[in-house]
Amino acid sequence: MTELARKRCTPCEGGVQAYTREQAQNRLAELAARWKLIEDGKKLAASFEFKDYYHTQAFVNACAWIAHREDHHPEIAFGYNRVTVTYWTHAIGGLSENDFICAAKIDALLV
Repeated sequence: MTELARKRCTPCEGGVQAYTREQAQNRLAELAARWKLIEDGKKLAASFEFKDYYHTQAFVNACAWIAHREDHHPEIAFGYNRVTVTYWTHAIGGLSENDFICAAKIDALLV
């Protein structure tokens, strides 16, 4: 587990600046290569493939548990064997450390 995955999210109600694209690029280096910056660096997304629906649903449930524990909720889209997870901090309209913490926790699921 990475140092980032060991951290906990802190509540964000706004009033802080979203990461710049450069800051987000620097944090991206701490995650698995599947994670990409999208929407001009305002969101963080990754896609995952599994062998069947059972494993796909188990992964989605694990992502939901991380979201619940961290009180930081991604957008999750999934089908039979594919999942896309997208993070951004709604209160600031961009990325924060919380997004990268949760992404690192998801990476730890697949080790």
